[in-house]
Amino acid sequence: MRNSTLSQSIRLALLCSLSTPALVFSQFSLADEDKADKDIEVIAVTGSRIRQIGAESVSPIISIGEKELAFQQEPEVEQILRNLPATIPGDGSNVNNGSAGASTIDLRGLGSQRSLILMDGRRMIPFNYNGSVDSSTIPSALIKSIDIVTGGASATYGSDAIAGAVNVILKNDFEGIDLDIKHARTGDNDGDKNSIALTLGSSLADGKGNAAISLSWMKRDEIRLGDRPLGLLGIDTESGANYEQFLNGEPPVPAPSDCSAPNSVAAGGSTTAIPTRFAIVGGGASASGQFRNDGSLQSDTCSVFNFNPYNFYQTPTERYSATALAHYDVNDDHQVYTNFSFTNTSVDTQVAPSGTFGASFDLPLRNPLIGDQARQFMIDAGNTALASNLLNSSNWQDINGNGVVDQDDYLRVQLRRRTEELGARTERYDSEQFQFVVGTRGLLAGDWEYDAYYQYGESNRTTVRAGYTNLTNIQNALDTFDGVTCNNGDATCVPINLFGGFGTITDEMAGYAQAIALQQQKYSQEIATVIVNGPVEYIQLPTADAPLAMSFGYETRTEKGLFEPDECLKLAPSSCQGGAGGNQLPIEGGFKVDEFFLEGALPILADLPAAQSLDLSFGYRWADYDTVGNNETWKLGFNWRPVESVLFRVMQQQATRAPNVGEIASPVVTGLDNAKYDPCSVGNPNAIDATLRQLCISTGMSDAQVGNVQDVVSGQVSVISGSDPANPPGAEQADTFTAGIVWTPEFDFADGLTLTVDYYDIDIQDIIGSFSAQEILDSCYVLGDTTECAKIQRIGGDLTVAGAGIQQFTTNLKYQRAEGVEVGFNIAFDLTDYGQLEFSGTANKYLTQETQSSDTQSILDCKGYYGTSCDPIAELQWIQRTTWNYEDTTVSLQWRHSDSIEIEPGERAGVYEAFREIDSYDYFDLFASYTFNENTKFTFGIDNLFEKDPPVVGNEAGDTSSNSGNTFPSNYDVLGRKFKMGVKFQF
Repeated sequence: MRNSTLSQSIRLALLCSLSTPALVFSQFSLADEDKADKDIEVIAVTGSRIRQIGAESVSPIISIGEKELAFQQEPEVEQILRNLPATIPGDGSNVNNGSAGASTIDLRGLGSQRSLILMDGRRMIPFNYNGSVDSSTIPSALIKSIDIVTGGASATYGSDAIAGAVNVILKNDFEGIDLDIKHARTGDNDGDKNSIALTLGSSLADGKGNAAISLSWMKRDEIRLGDRPLGLLGIDTESGANYEQFLNGEPPVPAPSDCSAPNSVAAGGSTTAIPTRFAIVGGGASASGQFRNDGSLQSDTCSVFNFNPYNFYQTPTERYSATALAHYDVNDDHQVYTNFSFTNTSVDTQVAPSGTFGASFDLPLRNPLIGDQARQFMIDAGNTALASNLLNSSNWQDINGNGVVDQDDYLRVQLRRRTEELGARTERYDSEQFQFVVGTRGLLAGDWEYDAYYQYGESNRTTVRAGYTNLTNIQNALDTFDGVTCNNGDATCVPINLFGGFGTITDEMAGYAQAIALQQQKYSQEIATVIVNGPVEYIQLPTADAPLAMSFGYETRTEKGLFEPDECLKLAPSSCQGGAGGNQLPIEGGFKVDEFFLEGALPILADLPAAQSLDLSFGYRWADYDTVGNNETWKLGFNWRPVESVLFRVMQQQATRAPNVGEIASPVVTGLDNAKYDPCSVGNPNAIDATLRQLCISTGMSDAQVGNVQDVVSGQVSVISGSDPANPPGAEQADTFTAGIVWTPEFDFADGLTLTVDYYDIDIQDIIGSFSAQEILDSCYVLGDTTECAKIQRIGGDLTVAGAGIQQFTTNLKYQRAEGVEVGFNIAFDLTDYGQLEFSGTANKYLTQETQSSDTQSILDCKGYYGTSCDPIAELQWIQRTTWNYEDTTVSLQWRHSDSIEIEPGERAGVYEAFREIDSYDYFDLFASYTFNENTKFTFGIDNLFEKDPPVVGNEAGDTSSNSGNTFPSNYDVLGRKFKMGVKFQF
C-alpha cells in the first residue's frame, strides 16, 4: 500500500507528459528518471477513479508541483491559480465592494460555481449557500501538487465540475520538521503579507503508516485606494472627468467653497454628496437641486462625493489553520486513513461612508431645521410639479386640503446626503470551517481494491456590518415640528439636520441615525462513498496487453445551507441600513443526492505498428436529487499512441450542475445591480419617440414623468431578486469536448522536451442565472417585449427609489460557451559545469467566450472584451518561465502576458475614448533561492519587476466587484512592485 519510488516516478512522468507542462517540469529532476524500485503500485490520475499501472489521462491536465509552488512564494492558493491562462480572477484579496470575504477559483471564465474544488479527489466544503469553495482554507504548506482538469468531470466527481475540477493533492507521507516563514511587501512599503507554517510528520510502526500535522498563520495588511495615485480620485468612465488631473499628478478638483466638505469634489464621484442633494420623487428635473453649506438650496448642483480613497485595493485578513492527516496499514491488505482540517479567517472590507442614497422620505415642510430660503425653494418646486401633473397622493400629502403645496404639507423627497460623520461602511467576515474524512481502503479479492470513506464538513460565518445609516430612524428624525422631539413620540429619537453641509449631523444625531447589523451563515456537507475497482480478467482483447479495468461506486451526499440576517436587514423594501443595497431575508434549504457511477478503461491495441497503444475510456453516473429529480452524465474517449513519442487524446463528456441552495431557496428581496442607463430617464442619449414613450408609460410612468426622472445612479439600479417560487430552476447540462496531442521526443541536445496542444469546447445549456438589469431594460424599451416590461416596477417613475426595481428571478437562461486552444511546452538543457537551464510555458487562446440569456436577447461575446456584463477576458494569455539551476542556487523568471482587450461594443458609445481599449500587458516576476545547508533555504522574489502601472478605465467600466479604483484590481497589478522573501528550515 505504501508509495514506492518507482510509482512516484511513474506519476510524475505521467503528469509531465500528459499535462500542460508549463509548471510540471519543476516537479522532478533529471536524476529521477534513473530511479527504480521493485514494487510497482497502481495509480489514478485526476479526472478518473480508475487505478491501474501506467494510467494516462484522456483529459488535459495542468499540474502545479512543489517546485512551482515554491517559486510563487504565496501562502494563498487563489493568488497562484489566478495567473494561469485557464482561469480568470474570482473573489479574492483585490475584490472589495462586492466581496464575500473569500477566495474563489473560476475556470475558463464560466463562474466559480461551475468549478469543482477537490482535496485528494474529495469535495471540499463550500463556504456559503451558493456552493463556492473558499480556497484560502487549503493548507498550502502540505500541498504536493495541484491538478486542474479541463472540461466536464461530472461523470467522475458529480455535479459542479462543468468547467473542470481543481484537485489539491496533499503530502500523505511527510516526515520530519518543516518551518516555512514568508514575508512580502510592496515597493511603497505597505501591504505587508506575513505567514508562518510549521509542519511535523513521522512514519508509524516501522513504516506501516504515517501521520502529519501542519499549523499555519497568515496576515495580510490593507492597502486603500487613497494609498495609490490612481485611487485618489474617482474618474468618470463616460466623460473622462478627472483623468487629466490624474495624468498631471494633480489632486481632485475641490468643490466650490460654499459646497466644501471632506472628499467633496467638483466631478468624478457619487451624487450622494455633501452638501445634500434634494429631489421631489417623481417631480421632474426642475424639482431638484443641492444645498449649500449655509443651508440654502439652489437649483444647480455644486459637488459630488469622492468615494475612492476609503475603499481597499487589498483587503486585510488574518487566518489560522490546522490540518492533520494519517494513515495506518492494519495488515498487508487493508489501510485506515483520516484527514482533519480547521480554518479560522477574518476578512475586512470597507467602502466610503454611508448615506441616504436613493431612499425616499416623507418630509414635513414645517421642519424648523430647514432654512427659510430652502423651504420656499421646496414649496415653489412642489407647486411647479403640481402644475405639470407630477404630484399626486404618492408624493404629496396636502395636509390642510387647500390644493396647493405649502409649509403645512408633506412632500416625498430624496435627500442624497453622504453621512461622513458616521465613518466608513465596514463588513467583517469571521469564519470557522472544519472538515474531516475517515476511511478504509485495501484489497477485496485478487487485484480488486476498495475505498470507503465518510466525510463531514461545516462552515460557520458571522458578518458584522457597521457605519451604515438607519433609514427607518432617519425618517423618524426628519418628521419633527420643533427640531427637538420627533412626531413618533419615541423619546430616544433625535431629529436630524440633513439640510446643509458637513457638520450638520451632530454626534447625538449620528448615534440615533446609524445602524449596525449582524448576519450569520451556516453550511454543512455530509458525504459517504464506496468505490471498488480492478481488472476484469475475462475481458481482454487479443490485440491488447491488459484486460478491462473497471471502477464502480455509490455516493450519498447531503448539503444544507442557512442564512439568518437580523431584524435590521430584514426590513423591506430596503433594510434599515442605507447604502446596503436593499434588504435580506432568511434562507434555509438543502438537497440530498444519491449517485451510482462506473468507469472503465479498455486497452484495444498494444505493441503494434502505428499503435503502440490504443485505449478506450468511458464512464457513466446516475444521480437522484430530491430537488430536481434524476440526471445522467457520461464520458467517452480514447488515447492513441502510434509511436512512443506521440500521444493523441480525445474525450467527449456530458456534464451537469444541479442548482445550489441559494439558487433554489433564496427569498425575494431588493438589492442593486449594474446598469448603464434608464431609457425613460433624463439620461437617455437618444430622443424619446412616441413608441418609447408608450412603453415607458406601460411600466408605471405618467406621460409627464417620461424623460424627466433621474438616470441610473453610480452605475447601479434597484432590482428585485431571488428564487422564482413558481418556476424554480432546473439543472444545467453541458456537452464538453477535448482533443489534443502530446509530443515527447528525445534529443541529444535537450532533456525532457514535451509539447502539448489541446482543444476544448464547453457548451452549457440551461445555465442557472438571471437576466441582467440592462438586458431587461433593453428588452422592454428597445425590443418592445411586453413580458420583460412587466418585470419593471417604478415608484414616481423612478427606478432608484426604495421599493422600485427590476425583477430578476433566478431561472434557466439559454446557454454559455467557452471554446479555445491551450498549448504548453517544457524543455531543459544540461549546461555541464554551469548547471541546468529550463524553459516552460503555457498559453490559452479563446475561440469562443459567449453567453445568451434567451432567444430574443443578443449573444454576449466576452472574448477580448470588458464591460458591465464581461469581466476582462483576453483572447490570448500566456505564462512562461525560465529557470537556471546551479549547485545550491536557483534563479527563475516568469513572464505573464495578457492580450489587449476592448470595451463591449454595445457600451462603446457611452465610454470616454481613452477608456475604450486596454493595451496588452506583460509582467515579469523574478525568483531566487539559495540552499545554505541541508537544513536551511533562503528565497527572494520580486513580482512586477518593472513596476508596470495598471490600465485606467474609470469607475463605471465594469461591474462593481471587478471594477474599482478606476481599474480592474484583480486582473492587473495595482499594488506596484512587490518584494518577497522567505526562509525554510527542514529537519
